[in-house]
Amino acid sequence: MDYIQQAYKGKRELWMFILTSLAISGIFILNFIMYLMTSKEDLAAAYDLMKSIPANLSLIINLLPFAFLLGLLFVLVKYLHNRSILSLTTAREKVDWKRMIFSFGLIVIVTIVSFTISYFLDPSEIILQFNPLKFAILFLISIVLFPFQIGLEEYLFRGYLMQHIGIIVKNKWFPLIFTSVLFGVAHSANPEVAEMGFITMIFYIGTGLLLGIMTLMDDGLELALGFHLGNNLLAALLITSDWSALQTDAIFKYTAEEANTTTMEILLPVFVFYPIILYIFSKVYKWTNWKEKLFGSVVEPQKEDLKIID
Repeated sequence: MDYIQQAYKGKRELWMFILTSLAISGIFILNFIMYLMTSKEDLAAAYDLMKSIPANLSLIINLLPFAFLLGLLFVLVKYLHNRSILSLTTAREKVDWKRMIFSFGLIVIVTIVSFTISYFLDPSEIILQFNPLKFAILFLISIVLFPFQIGLEEYLFRGYLMQHIGIIVKNKWFPLIFTSVLFGVAHSANPEVAEMGFITMIFYIGTGLLLGIMTLMDDGLELALGFHLGNNLLAALLITSDWSALQTDAIFKYTAEEANTTTMEILLPVFVFYPIILYIFSKVYKWTNWKEKLFGSVVEPQKEDLKIID
């Protein structure tokens, strides 16, 4: 059984899917609606208000709801759908923590190396603001709460939604594309989008597509979880700016009043860096049969294959 087929291991009535989806994604839906209905002036005022809150307190306020929602998702999957959390995580008999660690380490190394190169090439708009006490508090908050934030996004978009939409439409390509677009829309209210324009959505949707391909090709969330966690931790710990989604006491700060990111800098990760990441994973984990994995049909397995592992 592949990853999407894991949804067949539990109850899958349509009303259960709708209820769970709305209960968990409601915060993203409301956030998007408010973003569409709010004027640019009011958005700017809201961002300024966020900046006035102490950085670490603001981070806690932003991340804490994800812990509640992830717990709620697990409860609904376990007790409403009668499914194991393992089936939501992977098609393997147990979670492969080594995959998660490898993916985490890869993105951390690549990000630090690329930042170091860019810093030494042009450090004019980047300052060192390292404060040991503030950074220690930030680090503690980050390692405790970011797993819940990335956990919710992965288990919701690449997990629950991709699996259940897949068994509804009976194919793999539609849930892959649909959840990637949803992932981008869920980030559309981030300050970066307002600052740099909607071309930033290519980056978010492209990131969702990358994580979705990882999940389908590898039959599990482990690589996506590790990659997403490493990316978000460094986004909080390494460098911050006045117009980023997370205002933190990071080691460095980008001092430009406006984002100077070019279109090429936004597109380069999606069309160059991400394919290289997939190539590395494909070689390490010997991925084959890409066409079937990404575009194949979803077929209900035989009853004897639907063993539920708690």
